[in-house]
Amino acid sequence: MPNSAPSSELRSTQVRKILALRGPNLWARETVLECRVEFPELTDYVPNWRSWLLSWLPALEPQLSSIDATPQPEALASLLLHITLNLQSRSDLLLSFGKIMPTAEPRTLRIIIQYDEEAVARPAFQLARRMLDAALYGQTLDVNAAITELNDLANDICLGPSTRAMADAARVRGIPVTRLTEGSLVQLGWGSKQRKILAAATSHTSAIAEDIVQDKDFTLKLLNEIGLPVPQGRPVKNAEDAWAAANEIGLPVVVKPQDGNQGRGVALNLYTREQVVTAYAAAREESRSVIVEQFAEGEDYRVLVIGKELIAASRRYPAHVIGDGVHTIQELVAEKNRDPRRAADHAAALSRIRIDAVALAVLAEQGVTPESIPEKDRMILIRRNANLSTGGTAVDCTAEVHPTICAAAVEAAQMVGLDICGLDMIAPDITQPLSPKNGVIIELNARPGLRMHLYPSEGEARPVGKAVIDTMFAPGCRGRIPIVAVTGVNGKTTTTRFIAHLLTQNQWCVGMTSTDGVFVGSRMIDTGDCSGPKSARSILSYPLCDAAVLETARGGILREGLAFDHCDVAVVTNIGCGDHLGINDINTPEQLAEVKQCIVAAVPADGHAVLNAADPLVVKMSETYPRKTIFFALDGENAVIVRHRIKGERAIFVRDGSIVRASGPNEDVFISLSEVPLTHGGRIGFQVENTLASVAAAWALGIDDELIRQGVRSFVPSLDQNAGRFNVLDLKGITVIVDYGHNVDALRALLDGLRQFENKRRIVVYSSAGDRRDSDIVEQGRMLASEFDEAWLYEGDYVRGRESGEIMRLLAQGLENAPRTRRVESIIGHLKSVDLAMESAQAGDLVMIQADTADETVQYLKEKYGAC
Repeated sequence: MPNSAPSSELRSTQVRKILALRGPNLWARETVLECRVEFPELTDYVPNWRSWLLSWLPALEPQLSSIDATPQPEALASLLLHITLNLQSRSDLLLSFGKIMPTAEPRTLRIIIQYDEEAVARPAFQLARRMLDAALYGQTLDVNAAITELNDLANDICLGPSTRAMADAARVRGIPVTRLTEGSLVQLGWGSKQRKILAAATSHTSAIAEDIVQDKDFTLKLLNEIGLPVPQGRPVKNAEDAWAAANEIGLPVVVKPQDGNQGRGVALNLYTREQVVTAYAAAREESRSVIVEQFAEGEDYRVLVIGKELIAASRRYPAHVIGDGVHTIQELVAEKNRDPRRAADHAAALSRIRIDAVALAVLAEQGVTPESIPEKDRMILIRRNANLSTGGTAVDCTAEVHPTICAAAVEAAQMVGLDICGLDMIAPDITQPLSPKNGVIIELNARPGLRMHLYPSEGEARPVGKAVIDTMFAPGCRGRIPIVAVTGVNGKTTTTRFIAHLLTQNQWCVGMTSTDGVFVGSRMIDTGDCSGPKSARSILSYPLCDAAVLETARGGILREGLAFDHCDVAVVTNIGCGDHLGINDINTPEQLAEVKQCIVAAVPADGHAVLNAADPLVVKMSETYPRKTIFFALDGENAVIVRHRIKGERAIFVRDGSIVRASGPNEDVFISLSEVPLTHGGRIGFQVENTLASVAAAWALGIDDELIRQGVRSFVPSLDQNAGRFNVLDLKGITVIVDYGHNVDALRALLDGLRQFENKRRIVVYSSAGDRRDSDIVEQGRMLASEFDEAWLYEGDYVRGRESGEIMRLLAQGLENAPRTRRVESIIGHLKSVDLAMESAQAGDLVMIQADTADETVQYLKEKYGAC
């Protein structure tokens, strides 16, 4: 069957949205694409469309055999899923996870597809879509060319074999792996425990050592000084000096760049003046300095030292072909390059053989050209040096290396100071002791290629990636810092701040993300709503952070997944009746809970979930993901807590005005609420709940009890320490309360708190975010109606797509026929509404200000009204 389908009228599936979920998410623990695709009605399609797909990707046979000739959207979505997985997979990577999920839109489905590299996955999905359309509708598509282009992209973008081996070894040990660039720079671990690798260089690799080995002449002098065998040689000034040096040393000789790598510009076994002069010119192209040195007889070996141990050794062979008496050298090279293990540069186990100027010169020395047909069994060298980067091959011989050669290799690496060192050696017999006649070190290499040891042409693959990781991280160290993730509908920011404050008592440098910014210690490094994964990643990559407390909003989870694979503690404050419903197909509190519980799913076996025992949807998370759980609630007789304690588990609650911690039947009166400033003496119920959750999180991390108490007593609800979260101010006799809450559950909790105050006349400055449902905004208006004498409604920064005045009209609708509210004003501009409300207030009144932007509101009250 031909490679391209016939042409027809252009039709296609429609891709509505593609999200890359770069961490654990609603669908999976793996990184996945979430593709929203609309499928057209199939009325005019090519009858043999399945044969086209099968000819392009035979691996699709199981899926195609079960699909009707006229497939429904679910079947087409499944095909898109499997085509994309197949296009991404390769010999060292097999992807298998995917699922199809419905949407509210007709003929539109979510396709969830596992990926390894996003920059490859996205074009792989688009190619899959084009292949499906081409097969269904007879559109022209050069599939082979498109797949080749995708494979070339993958070779350019994906981590090379050396870096991938180290990254995979880190993952096996449970060390987080984060790729930092499109190149090979990778972060292993988090915060203050992190290390970095760049190809075969690590955070431990000495820059001085790298400089030393770049100067090959100086390196050999150092090795010679400690009695290690090295070839005689010297730097030369020009071609004539090179020939003079060759005669001084004795022929044959080697000519090479003084600071080259990967075998570029190296010429071996030179006997004639013409060879030396030509080789000098080639070496001079690679470096300003050229060395001529003695040619050593024997086999070519690469020995790998990691730390203080010889980890692997390979016998290397230069790129070559074996004649068959039929094909030209050019054809024999092309046949070798068809080996799937070969790719351009260093992207695969072997490199493709190139016939370039150097190769032509080597062929000419053998009396042949690329068009020559060598006789059967004749070996034709394409290169004289045996580097893998020029198409050479390697055979593992680690078990054969004599102990004296092992010791010399380690000594050489230690002499220059390299933690990872590739030694090039020539030896007649590597199984025999090192001696002047058996073994000479010709070169040391920083950042050596690991491919030959990972994918030897023959012999045993060696665990070099593991060896590197084991030198970077002590036994048992996973490069992790404590992570507390906080989510819920209300109380997230206060709880996040409180937990961070408690952890700081442990002398940790704590990184924190929240709706108010990104903080490291007391320093703000970013502003605005920073409760998403991008901000969390900035903390996890910050090298001074000893612990991280991450507010984790639903939007970031839906948009990108979590920033971390595991968290030590997951805190869920509440779900209640939900918030932001009707967005992204999250229409019910139950669906919202499924999103929020992603952080609970991320808790490992030795971690803890801190869950609200008074919220059924939060309680259910412990059943869905059975983790070690600390339940919290205001009431210690809560049925969930009682059952939990019967099982011997931990809980935290309030009894007789004190916070009580319990482990099974054992109870500990931890601290009196009168000592907890945040709770205003225990009067503000939602702040008591936030305190319980925060203390539970610190308890779960094993923070010393007295340090926790110290932190609880010193966390105050001031404008500086907990801005915009139930701040109580006295401004010229007017009680002003500032709070950020702007949804139904937050307002209900807030009103409960306000009932603890005796002020008779009450004024409210209030709004709601525009991404709430109309019914939610109207309900908030109804809730205000029985609590306040005046309502100053405003619109500020959170209109979020609504028409001007629409939010105020909906709130006013709820205030219609209010039993108490006698004055309702609608104001454009938050700060203006604050001023008007304060002008209306008198000494003894209570003014509740719902902060539009907490920082802006607080700063305004400080500057204009002297709030503190």
